[in-house]
Amino acid sequence: MTTTNSPPPTTPASSSTGGTSKAGDASKEKGVGKIVYNTMRSVPTWVLWILVILWTTPTIGLFVNSFRDRDMQRTSAFWTLFRGNFDGLTLNNYREIFGTEADGGFWDGIINSFAIAIPATVIPIAIAAFAAYAFAWIEFRGREWLFIITVSLLAIPNQVALIPLLQLFSNGAHVTLPGLDKTVTLVPDVGLVGTSNAVWLTHTAFAMPFAIFLLHNYLSSLPKDIFEAARIDGADHFTIFWRLVLPLSVPVLAAFAIFQFLWTYNDYLIAITMLGSAPSEWPATIKIATLSGEFGLKENVLTAGAFVQTVVPLAVFFSLQRYFVRGILAGAVKG
Repeated sequence: MTTTNSPPPTTPASSSTGGTSKAGDASKEKGVGKIVYNTMRSVPTWVLWILVILWTTPTIGLFVNSFRDRDMQRTSAFWTLFRGNFDGLTLNNYREIFGTEADGGFWDGIINSFAIAIPATVIPIAIAAFAAYAFAWIEFRGREWLFIITVSLLAIPNQVALIPLLQLFSNGAHVTLPGLDKTVTLVPDVGLVGTSNAVWLTHTAFAMPFAIFLLHNYLSSLPKDIFEAARIDGADHFTIFWRLVLPLSVPVLAAFAIFQFLWTYNDYLIAITMLGSAPSEWPATIKIATLSGEFGLKENVLTAGAFVQTVVPLAVFFSLQRYFVRGILAGAVKG
């Protein structure tokens, strides 16, 4: 008796090939992402410290050069100080920037910077927090469209609005009605040009869309149950906002405060546009640009002025840095 060996059963080539290919592609993509992720996680700590040192080197150079005279700044690098070269060390750069009284002096410039940065930080936070709560938790007609229009303002470059705002602050806004030969005043001339009010009002307007967008993302991610429980207890919207929302929103408020304060304190363009004709109102950023003199013969004092300007933002950032990452990631992931 003879027996025949039948071949093993086979699956259709098309389905097996396709399934294997798709599984292979998926595993390959997952494998590449996992490799990159693990590689980034396995970076040694000493490599990160090297990056930190490289990142802070310009600030160290600025600090060292602020204590060196003009000749030493021109003839040798700042790191020669660490080799024992202490020639040319002096405090004259700081004496000169704080001793000058031209256009009010550098101290007045720092005070003017705070007079601009503080209201330009506090006012947007106060208004945007109310607006973000309304967009997130209050039902009213046209809410979605109004929020879309507000966020769309982020796409408008700030530079486009500077000249119209300058004209608005200097002459007001007037419209001549066609056919009636009559001019209607929409905004009166309040004489804001040349004052710090024009600068922080401009910063407030530019910051509002981003502030509303950032705070809305965070507030909308809060659990709905806590709002329902507060309403059951008889709390109105203001009580919920003041007693519940604000304490929970400290991280995101601090994160925006860091961004806004650094932007307004270090601003030059808006300040020079609104205050170009009023040197006594200039902030520190404009004062620094004029420290070198008419012909740039005192460029050595720029390092001292720039370092003094840097101290305040650094202090603000490090005092609030524990809220920074938490605030930026707030509302980014739901569920």
